[in-house]
Amino acid sequence: MSEGLSVIETVLREQRTELLDAWVKAQLAAPGVRTDLISESELRVESDRFLTALAAALSTDGAATDVSAPAWDAVREQLTNLSRTRATRGFTPTETATFVFSLKEPLFDMLRGKDVDIVGAIWAATQLIDSFGLFTSEAYLRSREEVIRRQQDELIELSTPVVKLWNGVVALPLIGTLDSARTQVVMESLLEKIVETDSAIAIIDITGVPTVDTMVAQHLLKAVTAARLMGADCIISGIRPLIAQTIVHLGLDLSEVTTKSSLADAVTVALERTGHQIVRRRAPAAE
Repeated sequence: MSEGLSVIETVLREQRTELLDAWVKAQLAAPGVRTDLISESELRVESDRFLTALAAALSTDGAATDVSAPAWDAVREQLTNLSRTRATRGFTPTETATFVFSLKEPLFDMLRGKDVDIVGAIWAATQLIDSFGLFTSEAYLRSREEVIRRQQDELIELSTPVVKLWNGVVALPLIGTLDSARTQVVMESLLEKIVETDSAIAIIDITGVPTVDTMVAQHLLKAVTAARLMGADCIISGIRPLIAQTIVHLGLDLSEVTTKSSLADAVTVALERTGHQIVRRRAPAAE
């Protein structure tokens, strides 16, 4: 262990309580501190836990400022958990990283009181805290990406409902753009519903799809092909004039697929194919 890290380890061992008090005070005095999201007692517990892990890592033989070393595993794990928790609570990346960076001032103050190589000790502390601060920011961003990815998956599932319209007829109203990931969910949902309801007709309504390009058309054709393999014919509804012009301009071949301008027209065709028809009820005779 370098002399600088040795001095930091001594401070943590001999002045732990004073350092903890000063650090918590510094965090509470930071601009924009979110006391609405975390209480002082909870902040103190998190800080104390971090100092415990930090002291344990510094007491390890061969400890260095390379925070990716195995000696720092427990510290990194704690910072990862802290970043994940704060990301879900609504903290910003800056507010989360401040947890680590706010340790600098109280630690530097205590290092100045030591009769040692102050420059070496402060430089070691700077390297250590900066590295952990950057690690915390990266951990926060990874946590946010996981939350966003999970929310996107949930939204995709919610935005691809397959409903049973009639015996033998199911419909899949699409809203938003189609990409490869969503197409996979669309096909799985559609095929499962076809099997579940033993349907012979599947209506794919694209009224809520803003644009249709080559990629979107290919995704639609994949869904149609998969449905046919399950024994169901597909009808694509919601073909607006602009989309029709785009399909012609792109030279896409949808000749083997029944298309309709509205969902109502598609439902009428589906009922006819299944041997049903829509008949207007006669108004009751006036007395």
